[in-house]
Amino acid sequence: MHSAEFRFYEELNDFLPPDRRKQGFLYAFAGTPAVKDAIEAQGVPHTEVDLILVNGLSVGFDYHLQPGDRVAVYPVFESLDIFPVSQVRPEPLRRIRFIADVHLGKLARWLRLLGFDTLYRNDLADAEIIASALAENRIILTRDRGLLKNKAVTHGYWVRASSPGEQTREVIQRFTLLRSAAPFSRCLECNGGIEAIARAEAHKSVPPQVAAACDSFNRCRSCGRIYWRGSHHARLTERLKTLGLEPGA
Repeated sequence: MHSAEFRFYEELNDFLPPDRRKQGFLYAFAGTPAVKDAIEAQGVPHTEVDLILVNGLSVGFDYHLQPGDRVAVYPVFESLDIFPVSQVRPEPLRRIRFIADVHLGKLARWLRLLGFDTLYRNDLADAEIIASALAENRIILTRDRGLLKNKAVTHGYWVRASSPGEQTREVIQRFTLLRSAAPFSRCLECNGGIEAIARAEAHKSVPPQVAAACDSFNRCRSCGRIYWRGSHHARLTERLKTLGLEPGA
């Protein structure tokens, strides 16, 4: 058996047992395992890792551990572009798009409310989630750490919070989304894009009292659902304010 010294930083410590958090420790191994396998053997999904330094040099997931290595493992850097340095993954996604697992339906609706492309179905198996993520360059959002350990997964995030509001705030902070939010631009039901429609056209489909009270309407380009600025819109606006957003009136 050999050993290497590991140190995990910031939120990666959430995956470790208490006696290994925020400090260096020895990791015992046989042979020359890939550093990716060693990281995941300690409970940290590779999708959470954005930079690995071995003896001070950036390495990829395929680096093979050597006796006496000093390994520093970092999560995503929120305000620093490290892609010229990091060797662990291909270019980052240029357009943020998500797919949420079966436990995150309310989070998916919140993200859609903010205008972020978020796929969700409550009957998707893990294999279907992964296939959709790969085919459409989507980031997997999940409460299941095991899903993120699948070797096929390239982009994913383990959501720590349990309440939908806190989950939304967490995802916004993790992916620095606040500036790119576009509230009320996406359908809450099907994820389709929203477009404005003429009042006369909307009046064919909405209740008479709505037609009389409202003069601004939008329609989902995918499912045809019509939206207007009623009491529900006001409640959603108040929700957005709790996230630091002030949508236009």
